[in-house]
Amino acid sequence: MGGWVDEGFGAVADTFKENFSLFPEVGAAVTVYSGGRKVVELWDGQAAPGRTWSAETVVPVFSCAKGLVSVVIHLLAQSGQLDLDAPIGTYWPSFVAEGKDEISCRMVLGHRAGIPVLDRTVPFAEIARWTPVVAAVEAQKPLWEPGTAYEYHGHVFGFVLGEVVRRITGQLPGAYFRSVVGDPLGLRAWIGLPADELPTLAWLEEAEGRPQLPPDHLLTRIVTMNGVLDFPGLDSPHGWNSFDLLGMELPGAGAVASATGLAGVYAAAFTGIDDTPRLLTPDTATDAAREISAGKGYLGFDAGARWGSGFLLNSESFRPTLGPRSLANDGAGGQFAFGDDEHGIAFAYTTNKMIGHGDARATRLVSALLKSLKMGG
Repeated sequence: MGGWVDEGFGAVADTFKENFSLFPEVGAAVTVYSGGRKVVELWDGQAAPGRTWSAETVVPVFSCAKGLVSVVIHLLAQSGQLDLDAPIGTYWPSFVAEGKDEISCRMVLGHRAGIPVLDRTVPFAEIARWTPVVAAVEAQKPLWEPGTAYEYHGHVFGFVLGEVVRRITGQLPGAYFRSVVGDPLGLRAWIGLPADELPTLAWLEEAEGRPQLPPDHLLTRIVTMNGVLDFPGLDSPHGWNSFDLLGMELPGAGAVASATGLAGVYAAAFTGIDDTPRLLTPDTATDAAREISAGKGYLGFDAGARWGSGFLLNSESFRPTLGPRSLANDGAGGQFAFGDDEHGIAFAYTTNKMIGHGDARATRLVSALLKSLKMGG
C-alpha cells in the first residue's frame, strides 16, 4: 500500500487494506481532507496490466462528473451571474421550445426537468462536437410536466447545465472548471481527459457477475444516449476505457480524476485547501443541501437516493455520509466523493473494479472515517 495517513485516521487505512481482501479490488485510492489539510492519501493495486497504482493515477469516475459541474453552477449563482430558479431560456432562449419554457437550472440539478433522455439519437462523432447535442436538447419535449416528478437525468444533466455555463462564460464546462477550480489549485480532475494524461489512466475492469442493464429499457437509453455510448463497453471504442470517449466533453458522466484530485474539488468548494478560502459560502452550501427530490422516480424505482441541487444528500439506505450537510456524487464504477462543511471534511474513493449494485467499498471507508472523527482523528 502506498501513501500515508495522519495519526487518528488509522481506521481508514485499516479499512482500505481490508477492502482488498474482502472485495475483488484491482486498484484503488482514497483521500481525505480535514479542515482543508490532507490527512489521508492511500493507494494500492494495479492501475493496468503491468502498471501499479500511484498517487498520480486517474480513473474514469462516471457521474462524479456531476459534482464538478454542480460546483461551477453554484459558483456562477453565488457571483450573481446565474439565477438557479429562473427559466433557462433567460440565458439560452432557444431552449424553451417544445414546452420547456418554465424549466430552471434548479429543476435540472434536482433531476426534475422532465428531459432525462433525448428522442433524437446523436451519432458518437457528433456528441464530441457539442452543438449537435445542444440542438437535440432544444428539440426535446419533456416526458412529464417539469417540476412535478423526478428521474435521473444522466447525460442530459451535463449538457443542459454545461450549455448554460457556455452561454454565460463563453467556455464549455470542462474548460471553465479547469480555469476557475482545477488549474488554480492544481487538481487532477478533468471533464475531457488531456491526451498527455493517458499514461496515468487506470484501466477499468468488471467484476464477474456484475448486473447488466436491460438493452431496451429507458434507463439504458439514459445511460448510453440511446445506445451510442457503450456501457461500460470496456473493450469498445465507444466505451469507458476509450480515449475517444474520455477525451470528449461529456459533463454528465465523463470526468476522469485521481482520488486526491476529486477530494480536492470538494475541499476547495466546502472547506478551502490549506490557506485558500472555500469557493462556496456556507449559504450556498445550505441552498445546495435543501432536498429537491427523493422517493420513487418517474420509472417507479426508489433506490433510496435523496437529491439536493446537483448533489446527493445523506441517505442511510443509499449512500451514507457524515450528516445533513454532506454533499456528494457517486460513479457507476463504485467511485464516491463528498464534502461536508459542518465536519470540515472532503473525501474521495476511486477504483478501477466495477462491482455494481450493493457495492460497499466506499461505504465502509466512510464508516471508518466517521469512527475516526468520533475518536478525535
